[in-house]
Amino acid sequence: MTPLNSVVIASIYKTNGVAVPLPKRMAQCTPDTKLTLAKTAAALKAKGGALVLSDLFRSYDMQLGSHLDYVSGKKKAFSPPPGGSLHEAGRAFDLDLGALKMSLADFWTIAAQNGLTPIIDTPNARQSEAWHFECRGSHTIVYDYYKAGKGKNFDKPYQAMAASAIVSIGVKVDKFGTGQRDAYIQSGLIRLGHELGNLDGQIGPKTNNALGAAGIGGLSSTDTVVALDSLLQHKFPTEFFDAGVSAPAFG
Repeated sequence: MTPLNSVVIASIYKTNGVAVPLPKRMAQCTPDTKLTLAKTAAALKAKGGALVLSDLFRSYDMQLGSHLDYVSGKKKAFSPPPGGSLHEAGRAFDLDLGALKMSLADFWTIAAQNGLTPIIDTPNARQSEAWHFECRGSHTIVYDYYKAGKGKNFDKPYQAMAASAIVSIGVKVDKFGTGQRDAYIQSGLIRLGHELGNLDGQIGPKTNNALGAAGIGGLSSTDTVVALDSLLQHKFPTEFFDAGVSAPAFG
């Protein structure tokens, strides 16, 4: 499965008035996200700004807490229940807009050049979630798959993409029940370009046909995951392997 790697990156938090790196419980992300953060931080530094985060990875419990804070009104910005945020996949972060030292529109250009996607439609710094950016990686394929109507069990393509990204790092998605591993297999097949209907954690004829088309049919569940990972690693290597970005790149 896609690993989570630790990162060292500036944060909005302080201890005894001194700025400290993002807390370890949040300072985790996928290898491609780590590389993207480093490139973005370097691009900002070259223009006199800085990439300073308030949030990155959230565990299941952290996401649940964030959602409950939204429901209770303690938190104004929308936060979905567990299974619906790329924060849970180590693929989303919230940044300090003031630390950019440039307009949000200008940052959007840098973000796009480094593979980052904003969650809002226009670069309006006053809009809620203007601070939220994502490294969607191959899970964009799942988004497009659902947008094209090839899967129908999620209300929005974004929800399917988030569930795909979360289950791909081994974190449970409640919607898949006892079929977490099977959902991972389906996610991988969709990202490899195969059609199988819904991403639902239930292996049926369509998924078995897709496994055959991928050349990995007829294997045990464990061997299927091993074979699938090999195909995914070949097609999306930056999502599996650390590029060796060192901590000073985040200074």
